[in-house]
Amino acid sequence: MAASTCDLSLLSHSTLPRNSQIHLKNVAFAASIVNNPRFCFNREKLKVNHGLKVHAVVEVGLEGSKSKTLEETFGFDVVSEGELKLKGFEGLRKTKLVCTVGPACSSLEELEKLALLGMNVARLNMCHGTREWHSDVIRKIKKLNEEKGFSVSIMIDTEGSQIHVVDHGAPFSVKVEEGSIWRFTIEHFEGSRPFTIQANYKGFSEGIEVGDELVIDGGMARFVVTEKTGGDLHCKCIDAGLFLPGAKFSFWRDGKLVRRNYELPTLSTKDWADIDFGITEEVDLFALSFVNNASSIKDLKNYLSTKSTKSIKVLAKIESLEALHNLEEIVQASDGIMVARGDLGVEIPLEQIPTVQEDIINICRQLNKPVIVASQLLESMIEYPTPTRAEVADVSEAVRQYADALMLSGESAIGSYGQKALGVLNMTSSRMESWVREENRQCLLTHRQLGASLPEHITEQICNCAVEMANKLGVDAIFVYTKHGYMASLLSRNRPNPPIFAFTDDESTRMALNLQWGVIPLLVDLSDDAESNISKSIQHMKSKGLINQGNTVLVVSDVAPAHATHKAFQSVQVKTII
Repeated sequence: MAASTCDLSLLSHSTLPRNSQIHLKNVAFAASIVNNPRFCFNREKLKVNHGLKVHAVVEVGLEGSKSKTLEETFGFDVVSEGELKLKGFEGLRKTKLVCTVGPACSSLEELEKLALLGMNVARLNMCHGTREWHSDVIRKIKKLNEEKGFSVSIMIDTEGSQIHVVDHGAPFSVKVEEGSIWRFTIEHFEGSRPFTIQANYKGFSEGIEVGDELVIDGGMARFVVTEKTGGDLHCKCIDAGLFLPGAKFSFWRDGKLVRRNYELPTLSTKDWADIDFGITEEVDLFALSFVNNASSIKDLKNYLSTKSTKSIKVLAKIESLEALHNLEEIVQASDGIMVARGDLGVEIPLEQIPTVQEDIINICRQLNKPVIVASQLLESMIEYPTPTRAEVADVSEAVRQYADALMLSGESAIGSYGQKALGVLNMTSSRMESWVREENRQCLLTHRQLGASLPEHITEQICNCAVEMANKLGVDAIFVYTKHGYMASLLSRNRPNPPIFAFTDDESTRMALNLQWGVIPLLVDLSDDAESNISKSIQHMKSKGLINQGNTVLVVSDVAPAHATHKAFQSVQVKTII
């Protein structure tokens, strides 16, 4: 049955040393590809080597009919299924979309519209709303997932030590006119008062002098301090703009940021209570605000391991200069990163934001962690139905840089055109991804070896080579069968041309993979029989018209037989549907 052999080193970015010895007793590797005239192998290069081999075999067609059990256990979400039928494999969007849920989109009907438009993750910002309100939103999203066939993950964004937050008390944005005088106070009161802003931290004005500038949300509005009375500040607006609820602020003096060391913990008492709330509600992701080093991430992950019965992923928000100094250790400790550009832009020069963003995205991809680009992507659409061309260019650049996900904040939470904003992200992402494929930009990506052991290195090599094979052979899709999502994420970090369908039997894995670039996670029953898993899934997709005769898929699996050790069995195949 074997038709030819292919040295794995010809297909990967890096190779195992020639003197490496692989003991098949402990490590099993199998990879089969179709010997089909459609595939153009260079026979001169395919010489037998003493290294790891990929064996080419001829695959036969699939037999059997759809069973009721398979229909009931096959978890294809309704949006991905619809897009696949409409656009085909090549037309599937790979960049994931995150929407912040707020008063403008918290009804069941509005949430369903966002899900239909492509929302992959719903973000709940604990800076706003009561836990009862958030619980109601979570219940609605889970209801849509269960009853309407969506697969929307739920992320809680912690408030953090809110020493840099002020609020005008109104539920929506407030316009600030140039020349108007505003009072920033530590006094707490219900509702809103004219020209009065509440500060969350009683020491917010310590060390501040008359003449200092107060900047809102990185430049949304700008004031100068004209009078200081006790803990209150009277400020005159010198740059008109918008004042959002729960706005971030910073003080500047002589063109430099006024730095003050409050020595407060990353996770406040309220944050821990919100985390317990999230555990009880069984959310899928936590995003930590004001992370400056890896310790807070490790503390929370340890806490979750003892308190939560499900696997909840922890993301770190990069929003300070200190976080940039400790970036790599934070990325390694976390399960993902959010680039909070609004707050980050307060602490570093504005002109550095594009290159810093690209550096963060690149480090996250190399370390195999998903990264969300957030803040002010389509800020103008809070009030207007169309974005600026500069905003569209900004979104396109994040997609070109291979960010895993893009996030709407105020645009969806309080804006008048949240659905249109999501549509803009969807359309712009798809168009830019198409251009990137045409330019073959993924061939410029570099990779960092992650694993230290031989089995881990083999897993990485399999995924690197699988993606290169998929791109060179022009397959329609990549199928990966995975328990914990690791191989799916390794495939994703290579940014392949075809979409990645990740079949898993773990609900937490499915919801976590909603953040991975190019991955469509499906919840299925997996057995120890790899061929049975492949046959059943392709059979089901054929029955639903999602895959057709002549389509070619590359199949990767890390589902081990019962007798195999963890991470000791992976396989690669290429199958043509007949």
